[in-house]
Amino acid sequence: MSRYAFQLPDLGEGTVSAEIVSWLVKPGDRVNEGQPIAEMSTEKAVVELPSPVTGQVISLGGSPGDAIAVGAELIAFESGAASTLAPSSATAAAATPAALAAATAKTPSSSAAANGDASRVRASPATRRRAREAGIDLSTVSGSGPRGRIQPDDLKQALAPKVESRSPATIVPADTAATEEIKVLGVRRVIAQRMSAAKRSIPHFSYVEEVDVTELESLRQHLNRDSRFEQIKLTLLPFIVKAVARALERFPQCNAHYDEARETIVRHRAMHAGIATQTKDGLKVPVVRNAQSLSLPQLAAEIKRVSEGARTNRARREELSGSTITVTSLGKLGGIASTPVINAPEMAIIGVNRMAERPVIYRGAIAVRQIMNLSSSFDHRFVDGFDAAGMIQLVKELLEHPATIFIA
Repeated sequence: MSRYAFQLPDLGEGTVSAEIVSWLVKPGDRVNEGQPIAEMSTEKAVVELPSPVTGQVISLGGSPGDAIAVGAELIAFESGAASTLAPSSATAAAATPAALAAATAKTPSSSAAANGDASRVRASPATRRRAREAGIDLSTVSGSGPRGRIQPDDLKQALAPKVESRSPATIVPADTAATEEIKVLGVRRVIAQRMSAAKRSIPHFSYVEEVDVTELESLRQHLNRDSRFEQIKLTLLPFIVKAVARALERFPQCNAHYDEARETIVRHRAMHAGIATQTKDGLKVPVVRNAQSLSLPQLAAEIKRVSEGARTNRARREELSGSTITVTSLGKLGGIASTPVINAPEMAIIGVNRMAERPVIYRGAIAVRQIMNLSSSFDHRFVDGFDAAGMIQLVKELLEHPATIFIA
């Protein structure tokens, strides 16, 4: 038996380091080859790393929140294998994202339950944290997700009996002076860093416009009664993305990136729409490629697919990058107006607020109409106020006369 050092491999897209989100093993544990040992966060996603060997864990190369450079020792085992696994070796070459996923898939979830070690159960960091706070042993919870992964609803079901069995005598009064410290890790840390950088470096110009979407809402409801849309159930979002795509044909400067290193604006002919999506790990922006070329049913289906992929951590790495302009919506919680933060290096972000019935002057009389605000932000270094307002006015015109969205 000898000491076997596993060095952090390149997790893809030129990653130079990754952050430890959580350890799934501890020193002294015996692990099998392919068993998940750690959750590592890159700028795009959380990756579950499998053990490259069978052996006993000797030491860990850091704590949750630590950044580990590619090539640095991540974990050491006592094993009969070679003494070091470097990223450049044949074994590390197999530790590509695809290979990592394949190796992880080989790990039976039942083995974790059998040995009673909750750290080896397949679950997201957020689910693990909630389980710890509630005193739930995850190895006793049945997972309904892929390969037995424990979903938030599984944990809720496990918690329900505990809540019901509590008697008034066992309830401890809340300590109003108590505090809770939550370390900023993984995706949440990346979000914080990017938001701070965007606000520091980009002079935001925000523009809010009121849009009468009565006719658009009528069309949406009509189409949802069509059998072709039975499996999709249209929201307003696909119509808005289509309208933005049409508007970008006239205002291409809003469909661009700023390459700060080269001091160059890169305009894109295709619209790769970022769809800001709230997940349990924070806000992610999955991408709908070539949105301008998709039909309404195709666009609706693709928005649904990438959004669900982001929420369930099934989105591929390439689906979480490369957007040219972002659309963000809080749905029914959208408020009256907002000031969305630009998703750098993009030039613009279109914010969708809540649709609501309001009394307005319509054709010379007071009428109740469906009104919705668009709250958008632009990079004022390169998008003048006149052009920003012009683009939103065009989107407004298209949405208020929805037939024009589909006229070539």
